[in-house]
Amino acid sequence: MLVNNFTCIGKTHGAPCVPATRKEWEEMRREPFLADLCRQIEKGDEQLKHRLPVWTPHCAEFRGNHRAIADALQPLNRLMLDFDEKGKTDEIISRLSEKGEGLRKRGIEVLLVEESVRRGTHVLVELPAGMTAEEAQRLMQEVTGFEPDKAVKDVARCIYMVPEDHTKFVSEKLWTPQRASANEELRMKSEEPKTPETLEVSPRGDLEGVSFPTEFKGIPYSDIIAEYWSKTGGTPVEGERNVRLHQLAVNLRSICDNKKEVLMQIMPRLGLSETELQSIVESACKENPKGISKKMQEIIRTLSDSPLKGEEEQTEEQSSNCEIVQSLNFKRLPIGLKESLIGVPESMHMPVLCSVLPIAAAYADGVEVEYCDGHRQYLGLMSIIRGEQASGKSVCKDVVDVWKRQFDEEDRLARKREDEWKETKKSRKANEKAPEDPQVLIRMLPVTVSCSTLLKRLKYANGHCLYSFGEELDTLRKTNGAGSWSAKYDIYRLGFDRGEWGQDYNSDQAESGVVRVAYNWTVLGTNGAMRKCFRQDNIENGLSSRILVSEMPDASFAKMPHYKHRSKDEETRIQEAVTKLRSRSGFIDTPRLRKVIDKWVEAKRIEAAKDIDHVKDIYRRRAAVIGFRCGVVFHLLTGRDKETKACLEFALMMAEYTLEQQIKAFGKALSQEFVSAKDECSRYGVNNSVFDQLPPTFTMDDLRALKNNTCGESALRNIITRWRRDGWIEKTDTKHWRKLSDSDDS
Repeated sequence: MLVNNFTCIGKTHGAPCVPATRKEWEEMRREPFLADLCRQIEKGDEQLKHRLPVWTPHCAEFRGNHRAIADALQPLNRLMLDFDEKGKTDEIISRLSEKGEGLRKRGIEVLLVEESVRRGTHVLVELPAGMTAEEAQRLMQEVTGFEPDKAVKDVARCIYMVPEDHTKFVSEKLWTPQRASANEELRMKSEEPKTPETLEVSPRGDLEGVSFPTEFKGIPYSDIIAEYWSKTGGTPVEGERNVRLHQLAVNLRSICDNKKEVLMQIMPRLGLSETELQSIVESACKENPKGISKKMQEIIRTLSDSPLKGEEEQTEEQSSNCEIVQSLNFKRLPIGLKESLIGVPESMHMPVLCSVLPIAAAYADGVEVEYCDGHRQYLGLMSIIRGEQASGKSVCKDVVDVWKRQFDEEDRLARKREDEWKETKKSRKANEKAPEDPQVLIRMLPVTVSCSTLLKRLKYANGHCLYSFGEELDTLRKTNGAGSWSAKYDIYRLGFDRGEWGQDYNSDQAESGVVRVAYNWTVLGTNGAMRKCFRQDNIENGLSSRILVSEMPDASFAKMPHYKHRSKDEETRIQEAVTKLRSRSGFIDTPRLRKVIDKWVEAKRIEAAKDIDHVKDIYRRRAAVIGFRCGVVFHLLTGRDKETKACLEFALMMAEYTLEQQIKAFGKALSQEFVSAKDECSRYGVNNSVFDQLPPTFTMDDLRALKNNTCGESALRNIITRWRRDGWIEKTDTKHWRKLSDSDDS
């Protein structure tokens, strides 16, 4: 059987690697953004390198699109040689041509030669059966006179994509489908779903025909290793690799049945040769097994998300009992969210989490989900982090700065193109035609953006979600003076559900048009600034219920908090999380999430009805939506097919937290609005006139008589309770109440 896939392509180094055809590979190499990135990198901007797309010359498919040795489903009998010497590509090609016949006699055929991003050389060859990567590397070093990077050899290695004009030689055999191994044929012919318990590997080295597990208790070994590095100081660097790889192997062997061959497949190389790694593995396996270490047990518990009692039973029981998780379980957070909280004091975890969820949702702007009511939604989220002066709100800015790097890098190139267009337009001669607007996509906007500019950015967004981060809510309010803040209210409300908004001006100087508003934002501000933005006269306009509010911990007379810096490895994992979110698109079905949120919002409805609490009744509805969307972000970051138990608990916790914070921030103002003079009749109806007819001091019998005995005792008590809660009456003794006048309130 032939393997038809040519390679896998990842949008960035940490992105999922998706099987790709020759056409897709060639189209990617023709993308203008790729050429722009490479030019910037050549000029010395090394930070952009991780934004380059990658392809996998040694494998055509990975399980779950997860680029790891343990997940390789279609390994290819090919080897990429990466020569770092700059400007030597022509010389290498010349030497390969001279020795071409000799290489073919050894069974090696050159498939591709290209210049790398920094003008090194990539040479892809097809290996003969039985030749190891190390043997091929030694042979190619003899032929070319240059030493290839020895780390580029395992099946999961990737190569940065380069533009089409970097290609110096390509053989038609590069596109010829390879014949799968016998094990691969069995896997392809199987009628079972593509979620095998064991992985069939390619016939390379001594592992021909060997099958080995890819998971331990449903947890991929790659996730276990990543968690191990996270708990032990990050990924090792040169100088400590051997010792720490040995420690990892010692911990892993207990969940690999002490099998060297399994360890050799799942262990990371970190630049070591196969011989060096084999020596480490053999040393780790020499001693008798002592059972699973405490560290490994903790990692398994952290990563274990298997539902209890069966998924549906647990969901139903958990929902019906409304057992909401009140505290944030840091250990069970997925990639990206967990790293966002590293080095942050525990009391600030929720504000930081609420600050990054809107930008995380903005990256997943291609995802559509179905809510409990059956309507389709996108992931619109807006958050305000409030706290007094010097309460530590800047900790939120620090983590958002890491999350928005990919937006910033892409916007920098887009803004450069726009600036060049503006300059050309400005300097053109009077009789010259104005150049066409490049209509660039710019997604990071200042929160003070004008309505006209925002409309323009949305028109050119092609359905993508825009994002803003603001450090001062008061600045936003002041710069949106003269009625603009009121206009932004409308835009923000529409952005929650991608509503339609537009404006129409009879002038070329102002932007006109109608768009779908896809706009998320995070703003920091003081409590005073928020009170000025959300006054009693506008609290009912619907924006307050759409906002995820989080309050910083009280810093009064508190000791100075201490923060820790995230390592480069932890920041890289945040970028991997970003890439994972960006790679997801289309409809994502989350039935378990719908079910628990539906149960939660119904439980809150019953609570509000029993208390006749109109404030809770209003805020519980969109708090459920916000909790649901936060749960979707969590689910996307896990990469699982089904929502995990941790995901469901997180969504419920976020819904509960949102409701609590909204009521705390806006509840009093909304409650006062309900009982204002203009709303009293509509809210209390006949009860208001009954109140006016009661004497200054009255009893339950007086109230019963005015109601003509039409109300039961429970209803009468509810009326008394509302009046007392709203400050209309006070109790004087066990049987009497006194009506309060306006002067009593002053």
